[in-house]
Amino acid sequence: MRRLWRVIRGEDQRGRKLRWLVGLLGPYRGKILLMFAAMLAATGAGLVPPYLVGQAINAGIVPGDAAALSRIVVAFVVAATLYAIATYAQTYLVGWVGTRALQDLRERVFSHLQAMSIGFFTRRSPGVLISRMTNDIEALNQLVTSGVVTMFSSTLTLIGVVVILLVLDLQLALVTFLTFPLVAAASIVFRIVSHGAYRETRERIAAITAYLQETLSGVRVVRSFGQESRHMEAMTELNEANRAANMRTVYLNASYFPAVELLSAVGTAAILLYGGTQAIDGAIQIGTIVAFIAYLQVFFDPIQQLSQLYTTYQQGMAALDKIFDLLDTEPDMIDAPEAIDPGTLRGEIEMEGVWFSYSGKDKDWALREVDLHVPPGQTLALVGATGAGKSTFAKLVARFYDPQRGRVLVDGHDLRGVRQQALRRQLGIVPQEGFLFSGSVLENIAFGRPDATMAEIEAAAAAVGASEFIEALPEGFETPVGERGIQLSAGQRQLVAFARALLAEPRILILDEATSNVDVRTERTIELGLERLLAGRTAIVIAHRLSTIRRAGKIAVLEDGGVAELGTHDALIEADGPYARLYGAWEESSAA
Repeated sequence: MRRLWRVIRGEDQRGRKLRWLVGLLGPYRGKILLMFAAMLAATGAGLVPPYLVGQAINAGIVPGDAAALSRIVVAFVVAATLYAIATYAQTYLVGWVGTRALQDLRERVFSHLQAMSIGFFTRRSPGVLISRMTNDIEALNQLVTSGVVTMFSSTLTLIGVVVILLVLDLQLALVTFLTFPLVAAASIVFRIVSHGAYRETRERIAAITAYLQETLSGVRVVRSFGQESRHMEAMTELNEANRAANMRTVYLNASYFPAVELLSAVGTAAILLYGGTQAIDGAIQIGTIVAFIAYLQVFFDPIQQLSQLYTTYQQGMAALDKIFDLLDTEPDMIDAPEAIDPGTLRGEIEMEGVWFSYSGKDKDWALREVDLHVPPGQTLALVGATGAGKSTFAKLVARFYDPQRGRVLVDGHDLRGVRQQALRRQLGIVPQEGFLFSGSVLENIAFGRPDATMAEIEAAAAAVGASEFIEALPEGFETPVGERGIQLSAGQRQLVAFARALLAEPRILILDEATSNVDVRTERTIELGLERLLAGRTAIVIAHRLSTIRRAGKIAVLEDGGVAELGTHDALIEADGPYARLYGAWEESSAA
């Protein structure tokens, strides 16, 4: 009983979700009305043939009335033609409405993902999110398209068959109905037992998708360490778990559907036994018995279809649960109701007593009591050991996260009160590994300013020293870079990233280890372009190669999340503190 109650309670929640799903069909009411009209016509036309067969025997064949037989055959052909036309219209309209509604859902999910904070994507596997957009929405496609047709047409067919059987012969109909409670009981048991099986199948396929995405993205690392066999073993385990989850649904279906077939055979036997006895006594016509047997098959077919629909329903609802979980996840970073657009930024940055932890726990501080002021147009260089908080500092300035304590201000405005889009459109970031999208070199440089002219794009490329290698490419600026820029070298990708940042004309520029993955020659090329890139802009430069930050207006040395030293290069060298030790170690490694 507890399990049944949990199922019933779960169905209440699912009812709410189904109503939400049906709400997606709202914009297409006209097509839906036509769809139901076609469905009614197809169902009605499909119920006529068994009755006509019975009448052909009773009114035509047995009495030998050829004219009556001809009229019935003509009616049979008309019903079949109407059924074909109505079924075509029904199938087309259901497919049209279903694909449009799920297109809207896919766009809604994608739009929701675009609104999520960076922290959300660090907690969720990209493969699982991809599974939501593909596997789960495809499962809903089956529910919305074939599910709608099956549910309504099968229900109408069942009602129609019951009414027709009662009209044809009341006593024989009651005998036929004796098997119906058994079918209902079997369906309820099937529904309860299969409640959790289909949700597990969605989880297993999401795990496979996530692992596949991760493995393919890191295929170079896998090959480099010769770990193909280990990855194959891991995939085999995931695949085996997926097979086991799906086999549970196979066992359920293998038990239920033959049981329905058996009950159908029992019903047919009852009709033959009782109806045959009545026919021998002359109490019922042979054609009526034939019609009853035909209608019984028509009756049990929708029951099986509805049961198969329950399989589709469980899979679709498991997918809908996952999609709901995603859509119910609120963004960590949202604009306050009174958030402002500050207009063109001067670029003044200030941190006041900032404490920040990625986990939100007091013992895991990534930044501790940071107080720092960067005037407009100045370059602030951040140095320190790995894990000192340099990248975290930059992420707070970009408002990828909010501090647990203290404030981050730009031009005197607390970032919590500034519209995120207003900040981001004046922010340029060049990460350690320049990410490029599939497309051409030109499209990637113009990513931040799609309306830029060709002359502006070429000027940005020239300013950062990218023109030479771009002109040497087979199609110049129109050369495809491949997925993630795979057709270009690491240095070339980074130069494109610099050109992209320059073209966007940001007021605040963040360079996060932007030259750490390039060779010395490319680094020198980038350094020449940095003067143009940094001119007149506030910049935060994070680098392990200290040669790139010597000319910074201010250098902050971070240790354990706090500012250990702050000053110019010359002043920090003279102070002979942590920066001087870092610089000395760098000089020694460079000389070696």
